[in-house]
Amino acid sequence: MSPIAGPPGERVGEPSVDQSIAVLLIDDDAAVRGSLQFALEQEGIAVRVYADAAELLSAADFSAPACLVIDYVLPGMDGIALMGTLRSRAVNLPAILIAGRTTPEMRDRALDAGFADILEKPLQDSALVDAIRTALAVSSAAG
Repeated sequence: MSPIAGPPGERVGEPSVDQSIAVLLIDDDAAVRGSLQFALEQEGIAVRVYADAAELLSAADFSAPACLVIDYVLPGMDGIALMGTLRSRAVNLPAILIAGRTTPEMRDRALDAGFADILEKPLQDSALVDAIRTALAVSSAAG
């Protein structure tokens, strides 16, 4: 749902995602990154984008609250391997895996690696926002 215009500088209605929380989006396809970034920002979600695992690992601030949205197919390592690397570095942010096609085995591996959800492309913007909200709520409740 798009925010309803209110007085200048004020957004009325959605979003219900805490704007102090960022999404760290990792996808090697610039068009997908741009499209998802735009859609999430329209929902009031702050987005930081990374083209690959190496860029994320060297540049991201993992101390601030965030939700990871990681593409499965990345140069250098796949999204599930990236999640393993993050967990081995004690990065315990909630995460969603996105993929062009999934298999039961991939879903099992992703869930075992710690992903909160797995979504298939093409993504419905609302499905991604709902998955982010759910992952953040579960992570917050787990404390």
